[in-house]
Amino acid sequence: MPSVCLYFQVHQPFRIRNFSFFDIGNSHFYEDDAKNEEILNKVAEKCYLKTNKKMLDLIHRHNGKFRICYSLSGTVIEQFEKFRPDVLQSFIELAKTGCVEFLSETYAHSLSFIYSKTEFVRQVKKHSDVIRKYFNQVPTVFRNTELIYNNELAVFLEEMGYKGVLCEGVDRLLDGRSPDFIYRSVGTKNLKLLLKNYRLSDDIAFRFSDKGWKEFPLTPDKFTNWVHSIAGNGETINLFMDYETFGEHQWESTGIFEFLDKLPEKVLAHPDFCFKTPSEVIASSENGDLYDAHDFISWADTERDLSAWLSNSMQKEAFSRIYSIEQDVMTCNDPELLNVWERLQTSDHFYYMCTKFWNDGDVHKYFSPFDSPYDAYMYFMNVFSDLECKVKGICKKIKRKELSAKQANRKTETKLNSKTIDKASPPENEPAQDKTTEYYSKMFGYMSEV
Repeated sequence: MPSVCLYFQVHQPFRIRNFSFFDIGNSHFYEDDAKNEEILNKVAEKCYLKTNKKMLDLIHRHNGKFRICYSLSGTVIEQFEKFRPDVLQSFIELAKTGCVEFLSETYAHSLSFIYSKTEFVRQVKKHSDVIRKYFNQVPTVFRNTELIYNNELAVFLEEMGYKGVLCEGVDRLLDGRSPDFIYRSVGTKNLKLLLKNYRLSDDIAFRFSDKGWKEFPLTPDKFTNWVHSIAGNGETINLFMDYETFGEHQWESTGIFEFLDKLPEKVLAHPDFCFKTPSEVIASSENGDLYDAHDFISWADTERDLSAWLSNSMQKEAFSRIYSIEQDVMTCNDPELLNVWERLQTSDHFYYMCTKFWNDGDVHKYFSPFDSPYDAYMYFMNVFSDLECKVKGICKKIKRKELSAKQANRKTETKLNSKTIDKASPPENEPAQDKTTEYYSKMFGYMSEV
């Protein structure tokens, strides 16, 4: 029985403000709270609340046969806590149905695996904790930032105890094979890979309202006919997309909510089809063919690699610099400082610096809060410079305290040694010239220790 696996990414970054060169050393407020709240409120009203309400209705209407999964970044959860607790509650209500799975990822939606495995593990554990706190689930399936994936990540995740990973079905790696089967990675034993069917996913996420598309308009009947045609030639049709597809990227006026409303009914009309969460797909499937991703892949842009975040010198420098202070940040042992550094790792900051296709209508420009990639780089590096100065300053104070403590210990040892020497001194009435060889030996021994 082929299944449809619906996965939605829910993420909002903490956008930084226009932090000028003259702010360095004078201000430690990096984030644009007003813009973050404004954007979250807009997306909450246009997408999150309406779509969550629709998903809850569909689950109840189809008696639990409609099943979905989400990956909520730690940063979006923090923004829900701060600005829109009603949205967070709406996700909690979905979790209570038992028909919704929440996946694991890096807390800050970061690229940490590429640079620091230690930081990667820390963020993954932190994210799992917050998922357990709000949704009462312990994630067993992983979805890395923007579906970034390679063989090394798969091996690492299996060692961490994960059972499956979501990634992009890249044509050059599939080499003519279908993405609608379960795959396995090189070097793993039981870890299963769920590959995105990007053609069907993008029909909804990107082409739904494109009047120039030859298949426009996309109706539930037309789409489900494409899905049903896979019967007998696939195990799972993985439809992965941004949650903002509904109401934000595809406005309500396009008919996207009407499409969503009818989709489960049309899919389930075929007796051989059902909806499953990633864990359910994994539990009901055997390991399949090898999917050999030696280099990193992602779901971004046409290249489906890391070029959306690391294709130019600005991005590479910013990425390298933010991780260069990792050890110093940990030395500071300051939770607030760690949180600031963590948020600056969010992949969006590097995405805004991309210069590949900076033109009218480009997706990078659409999402960026800055006028150009160069502004994004400049403000990020100004923020980094201020943070670096602050971190280095704290580290110096810590080292001075440690040095003072060592010096104090040495003085204490010296005093103790001096008392020991006094105890070893000959009686006062004994002439100095009559001191024994043993006495001199002890004295010089203590002095050398001091």
